[in-house]
Amino acid sequence: MESSWVIVGLVAAALAIQGLWTLMRRRREKKAVATLEDMSALGELVPDTLHPVVDVSRCIASGACVQACPEKNVLEVIAGRATLINPLACVGHAACVAACPVKALKVVFGSATRGVELPLVDPNFQTSRPGLYVIGELAGMGLIRNAVRQGRQAADHVASGSRRGGGEVYDAIVVGAGPAGVSATLRLLEAKLRVLLLDREGLGGTILHYPRAKVVMTGALEFPLIGTVKKKKMSKEQLMDLWADIHEKAKLPMQTGTLVEGVTDRPDGTWELATSQGSFRAANVFLALGRRGTPRKLGVPGEESAHVHYRLLEPREFQGKHVLVVGGGNSAVENALSLADAGGCASVSISYRRAAFARCRAENRKRIDECIAQGLVKPLMPSELVRVAPGQVELTAEGKSLTLPNDAVIVQIGGTAPAELLAKFGVELVTKRGEA
Repeated sequence: MESSWVIVGLVAAALAIQGLWTLMRRRREKKAVATLEDMSALGELVPDTLHPVVDVSRCIASGACVQACPEKNVLEVIAGRATLINPLACVGHAACVAACPVKALKVVFGSATRGVELPLVDPNFQTSRPGLYVIGELAGMGLIRNAVRQGRQAADHVASGSRRGGGEVYDAIVVGAGPAGVSATLRLLEAKLRVLLLDREGLGGTILHYPRAKVVMTGALEFPLIGTVKKKKMSKEQLMDLWADIHEKAKLPMQTGTLVEGVTDRPDGTWELATSQGSFRAANVFLALGRRGTPRKLGVPGEESAHVHYRLLEPREFQGKHVLVVGGGNSAVENALSLADAGGCASVSISYRRAAFARCRAENRKRIDECIAQGLVKPLMPSELVRVAPGQVELTAEGKSLTLPNDAVIVQIGGTAPAELLAKFGVELVTKRGEA
């Protein structure tokens, strides 16, 4: 009799657990459907980097892909099938592909209806012009880990080949001192080649433009000459310390303050780079320029004012000021968070033309919602900035005019695509439409 009650108790407990799990599953799916609807309202959204597509005929809704994604809230199980609910939050980890037990996912560039322009490169990241390579973000790799690997692989190809300089001609010139460029330079140095690293700003590349304390996924980074750096996440400051440490240990042959304006091939088979600091020649050239391009502007009266900025490096510069951040993606939200975290601003507001932050990662959405709830950031959504004036800004919000006190505007609405720059350098482009 006692054993029967034990069995009944176990069954009841199992049913309660199953009921709780089902309730949590339904809540999660409801939230995922809401996110999917928000994203659908923005039209077809395709990231510039790799992102997953699901073969629904093979999917068994195991949820392994959802759990494996480091970014979270990219994939979710809806109606018994894995679904890509926020493509813009994906940065191409591809952990979902490895986790799927039935191989129902693959990562691709673009979609069947909306292509993504990328440089045409071979498996060694060499363009159709021998000795000219495109690596890192510019080649569609959105992860630091991938960029480091890609730079090393491209440099491997040069190291094993026969293209060499001599005299005033370098064996290789690397343009861009971000993760891909630094990795390629290290491998070339390891191969005892004569190499020059150029950058118009400084060591770090795109990372230089990250807001203070921004945390990014890195994982294991394998650097030639340096070794493996194992850290799942790193802040901007930690990454900059890492680059400085690498520079000190490897004595990188780097020249900053140099803008590359053109790359042309010479009759002798070498390359000539026209830069703001004169011309340089090399047998091989690596373009590791990133995808920031020229910041996109709003095109509103007063935008050329000195207090309108297109990046945030040090939040302390804005203490005591009324600051408006414009944009709804990761960069805009992270800028608003940095200002709120630093404290000291007279006010921090964020203007976005949509009603919700659908274009940023789940962690950023959670944090900005918390800051808004605490009164640290004032949301102006949906709204559009229409005029910047001394001491104030004018916006339209749901058909009404709104004037706010303002000392600084930070615009984060993306930048121009790098396709024009690549074409200027003679790199052939290809449009990827749902291809790996």
